[in-house]
Amino acid sequence: MKIAALPLAMLALALAGCATPETRLRTGLNNAGLSKAMSACMAERMVDRLSLVQLRRLSALGSLKDKHVTDLSLDQFFRKVRALKDPEILTVSTSSAALCALR
Repeated sequence: MKIAALPLAMLALALAGCATPETRLRTGLNNAGLSKAMSACMAERMVDRLSLVQLRRLSALGSLKDKHVTDLSLDQFFRKVRALKDPEILTVSTSSAALCALR
């Protein structure tokens, strides 16, 4: 019985590693301190406008997760985005944040 469950467990692990770029970005933005709603809205817009490399760089902003959500302002978030030194990421992030804030 345990041997039969092994392939199923391996399949579940493989599928868990297949998160979409949008899911990874949404999680990274949320871990960076943005609200779930703002993270979801921004990720949905940004995934179509940035390359996979740029999306991975943004997802890495989740390293800010030690901060409390209330301690991270949008200004602080954009300071971290500017530190990536990619004008396209900054432009897309800024426009996405502005449009999502209006929803």
